[in-house]
Amino acid sequence: MSVLKVEHKKFICEATINRPDAHNAINFAVMDALENLLSDIETNNRTRCFILKGSGRDAFISGGDLKEFHTIKTAEEAKPMARRMTSILERIEMLPCWTIACINGPAYGGGCEIMLAFDFRIASSEATFGFTQSKFCLPPGWGGLTRLVERVGRSTALRWLAETAIINTNTALHHKLINRVASPEKLKKETQDWANDLSHNDRDFIESLKSGALKLAEARWRAIENELEPFARFWEDDRHHQRVEKFLKRKKNGGN
Repeated sequence: MSVLKVEHKKFICEATINRPDAHNAINFAVMDALENLLSDIETNNRTRCFILKGSGRDAFISGGDLKEFHTIKTAEEAKPMARRMTSILERIEMLPCWTIACINGPAYGGGCEIMLAFDFRIASSEATFGFTQSKFCLPPGWGGLTRLVERVGRSTALRWLAETAIINTNTALHHKLINRVASPEKLKKETQDWANDLSHNDRDFIESLKSGALKLAEARWRAIENELEPFARFWEDDRHHQRVEKFLKRKKNGGN
């Protein structure tokens, strides 16, 4: 079974993370697939809009796969994983085409970090957004802190992370975390219609707009890079490992 389903329709590339049994969590296989897809989108000239969504309605992306990543114990081991995801999200942000995160279900932890790297975000009215990294004694490490502050402001970003907040689409829309909301039944069509509306101009024009909008972004690239160090440091902390072990044990025993 492919962990990433890809469909091309004229100028639109739609990718679906296909790990429903793991709530579409990111693992190394998904990273491999995303890197291969990004290499294709970067070099072809046909794609004018890239859409990413999760399979089903149960989850957009539930973050990193704790079961798989829990084999990583030290800061030095955690850095390459986090740096790899940081690079993937930077490549998404720098694509010479428009990008839309189609949030078909709950987005948690790293799932929120991923959607923030997209130009635009449309969510199902049933979606929720969980800033749950702190639950595992872990700060964002994929650029999510920098991008969240950009979107909602410092105070709101810090409050959501401190409270491990789970917010609904109305709150997300109010704080401009997302751009649009659609009913679950209309989400796919409204996302496709939006992608079509964005795809009237050629790639060179799209790239010109996007690169121009990032010309003042040198400091924020450094801020994103600087998230790696505290992420790795807390990753090897006993508090992080203990909370992950407790969570995995509860899941194994049928808890929530």
